Amino acid sequence: MKKPKTHLLRKSLISVASGLTGAIALTIVHETARRFIPNAPRMDVLGMRAIARGMYKMDEQPPDENKLFQYSIIGDILSNAIYYSLTGTGRKAWLRGAALGALAGVGGVVLPGPLGLGTEPSGRTPQTKVMTVAWYLLGGLAAAALSRTLFEKPTVEELDEDDVAVV
Repeated sequence: MKKPKTHLLRKSLISVASGLTGAIALTIVHETARRFIPNAPRMDVLGMRAIARGMYKMDEQPPDENKLFQYSIIGDILSNAIYYSLTGTGRKAWLRGAALGALAGVGGVVLPGPLGLGTEPSGRTPQTKVMTVAWYLLGGLAAAALSRTLFEKPTVEELDEDDVAVV
């Protein structure tokens, strides 16, 4: 039996909401930790460097540091939300969320150097590297947690007449 279009829309909305949840969880952890932990990863610095570098390549002057920081945070949340939305729905959401988070964390440690953004912000110490991977993993698990929570609850269309009468 063909599933209604509302089911596909619901799955898409759950994926987007889950991705945004993972991105916000990750950003909150990064921004809180950088204020209290001396060797915390500084993904905001990587974002600011990437934006400034791109602007220089376009012969543009980057904005002041505060504006650059704001752009970095917005870019981080949007890009991570899109990435974590790949967690999707269904029983394998936990596995996908964990895999995506771990992969993003490893990428956050390994890629900045070759991309010319420096290795200090995410690879300063072994503890910094572990925190980077762990926090991206946490973002993936937060996305999976919301996905599983929302996907488990049936919609009104999925309930039969007896269930609707009870609700």
